[in-house]
Parts: sequence; C-alpha cells; structure tokens
Amino acid sequence: MAGESPSNSSGTVRLKRALGLWDLIFIGIVIIQPIAPMGIFGVISNAAGGHVVTTILIAMVAMLFTAVSYGKMARAYPSAGSAYTYVGKEIHPSLGYVTGWAMLMDYILNPLICTVICSQLTQNIFPGVPYAVFAVAYAAAFTLLNLRAVKTSARINEVLAIGMTIVVVVFFAFVVRTLWGMHEFGAGYFSQPFYNPATFNFGRIFYGTSIAVLTYIGFDAISTFSEEVENPRRNILLATVLVCLITGILSAFEVYAAQLIWGSKPFPEDQVVSAFPMVARQVGGFLLFHLLNFTILIANIGSGMGSQLGAARLLYGMGRSNGIPKKFFGAIDPKNHIPRNNVILVGALALVGAFLITYDQGAELLNFGALIAFVGVNVAAFVLYFMRAPKKTFLNFISPLLGAVICAFIWWNLGHKAKILGGVWIAVGIAYGAVKTKGFQADLVQFEVPPDDV
Repeated sequence: MAGESPSNSSGTVRLKRALGLWDLIFIGIVIIQPIAPMGIFGVISNAAGGHVVTTILIAMVAMLFTAVSYGKMARAYPSAGSAYTYVGKEIHPSLGYVTGWAMLMDYILNPLICTVICSQLTQNIFPGVPYAVFAVAYAAAFTLLNLRAVKTSARINEVLAIGMTIVVVVFFAFVVRTLWGMHEFGAGYFSQPFYNPATFNFGRIFYGTSIAVLTYIGFDAISTFSEEVENPRRNILLATVLVCLITGILSAFEVYAAQLIWGSKPFPEDQVVSAFPMVARQVGGFLLFHLLNFTILIANIGSGMGSQLGAARLLYGMGRSNGIPKKFFGAIDPKNHIPRNNVILVGALALVGAFLITYDQGAELLNFGALIAFVGVNVAAFVLYFMRAPKKTFLNFISPLLGAVICAFIWWNLGHKAKILGGVWIAVGIAYGAVKTKGFQADLVQFEVPPDDV
C-alpha cells in the first residue's frame, strides 16, 4: 500500500507520498510568498516608471497559461524532474537536459538571493552586525531545516503563510486609513497606478514585466513534489493554478495600494530592497516600517527554505536520469527520504553566491532560466495535448501556444547583462553534455517516471 514503505519491491529507496492538496498550496504560497512583490517592488517600480501593478497583471496572464501547462504535464509525468522531464519526454532528451540546466540556475539563484535579502533586512534590525555573519547563519539554517523530513517542512510553511497574510491585512488597514483622511485626490488618482501618462513607456513596461515575473517564481516548484504528493495527477494541476491565481490577485492589490501612497517617483538605488517598508513608514510610521521589514525577512526565510527544497529535487530528477552524476545527485537519504547531498550542495552554493552577487542582479538572472523553462513546458504541453492527441481541441491549441509566445516575449525584454550571463551558463551546460556523450553520440539522459502508488 502507498505510504507503508518508501521502497519498491527491489528495495530501492524512493520519495514518500506524504503531501495533500493543501500542503502543496501552502508550500507554493510560501515559496512565492503572500507578500511576493514587496521585496522586488522598488526594482520593478524604477524599471517600469512606477507601473508595478500593470507589470504584475501582464506577468500573471503568462503565468496562468504556464501554470495550466505545468499542471497538465504533471498529470502525464508525475516526476520530481518537472520541466526537465516534460521537455525531455515530449520534445527531445537533449532539449530536456538544456531546460533542466536552465532551471538549475533558476532554482540555485532563488535560495541565493533569499540569503542576500535576508541578510540585508536583518542588518536593518541589527545594523552593527556584519553582513557576513547573517549570510553564514541563513545559509546554514536553510540547509539544516531542509535536512528534516518533507512533512516537517510543510508544517513550517503553513505557519509562515498564516503569519504573512495577517501582516498584509494590517498593511491594507493602514493604507485605507490614510486614504480615508485625504480629502482631494485629483483626476485619475485611482487609475494612475495602472497608467500614468507622465512615465508610461512600453519599453519600460515590458522590461519591468520581465522582472515582475519573479513575483510568481515558485509555482513551478510545486511540480517537483510530484513523487511526494497524494493523487499527483489531480492535485498538482489544482495546486499550481490556484497558487498562481492567488499570488497574482493578492500581489496586484498590494502594489496598487502601495502605488496609491507612493506614486510613480523613483526609489533611491541603494534602498530598493527596503522600498515597500518605506511606503509602510509613510502610512504607519516607525512601527509599520519595522513590521513590514520583519515580515519580508520572514517571507524570504520561507522562500529560501522552499526553493532550496525544490532545487534539491530538481537535482535529484536530473541525477536519477543520469543527466548529471547519478551516484551523488540521484541518492536518497534512507532515513528522511530526501536528496540530502543536493540540499547540502545548494546551501553551500547559496552561501558562496551571497558574497558574489547583488539582489538586483540575482533577481533578473533568475528569470532568465525560469522563462526558458516556462517556454519549454508550454511547448511540451502543446506537443502532447494537441499535436499528439487523438482528439484535438481549440483549448489545447491556444492555451500552451499563448503561454509559450508570451513567456518568450517577456524573456526577450530581459536586460542584456542577464541574457549574456545566462547564455554563458547555458553554453557551459551544453559543453558538459557534449563531453559526457562524446559529441552527443549517445543518449544524454534516461528519464524515469515512477508509478503513482509508489
């Protein structure tokens, strides 16, 4: 019976199915964060001329199409490898490998930038403590907590989600109180966050959208838990779409409220990480500033933990299918049934990277890999559910096609530096694959999709 043993008949240790639908939703919400746009608010605002809510909504359209594709592909392939497996099985193993390599950068950078922002936000509370002390502490904490069983991590996620939601409600209350006390708003005041003719520019909007995608990064990580969730063919699709929709709506309300208070004026470059707390201070003073600062800190702790867990499972999927050394990356700890080696490696990389890269740079570079994976998953869904389907429907044609096109367009509007550095990462991955297969003369990977009842 499922759940009685994590091993199959041959004695191979496998991941344990311990997560329900609400566990997945809580994990996804905390990875993305109920206060998702607050940490990146200042960066998007400066890039898009203050039109943060517009970029959030445009990005949500692309992410909803992509979320549907992720959920449907998880029905066909309930595997920890996620987009890596989907593209490899439906299009070509080598393209699956490249997709996995791009995702790997995305997943490794997420806990890295969480380590950076957590360290910087904690310095706002304890300014006399060096940044290095916090960087080491957070990287170690993320790793140690993720070395516990997955059900333990799920319980921690639920507590974090509830706490952050309460703080969001408090922030809204202060904004409403401030707006209630204002007697004159002027023409277009409430529509200005969507369109301000003084700062609106399509190039800046699309560039801002390419950064705003970071608000949603994490919903795709839900599919990496396919081997640890009950009834994955149903629950992965539901959780992925619901998390993306909840995130988009809540994020739009949050940044809309903030823009009503702050307007379109730029934030100082050295304070973009603290931009949302600065808005909070304007409506709630010193107390609300520190409440928001602390909440963004807690949110990024949750995101760092969750994304490190997702990165470890992606590495496990790639290692198990022999895309990267199987002995190290494809190993499962027999006690807690987690890919322990990968958790430790990702933690080490986050610690080193925290001293080499800034939050802004990491955020944009992270989206490079994520958007490549999103395009790949949409194309894979198009191939499986339309091109190869015995019965072709318009929905299975238009949904993944629009998802792929919109994600590709957003990717094209990334900054040049992000595309150059991301291109170097992809080139390194292709070179590794070429050496491994002696010029691609042999199969690069062998994909394994386990049964639902393991």
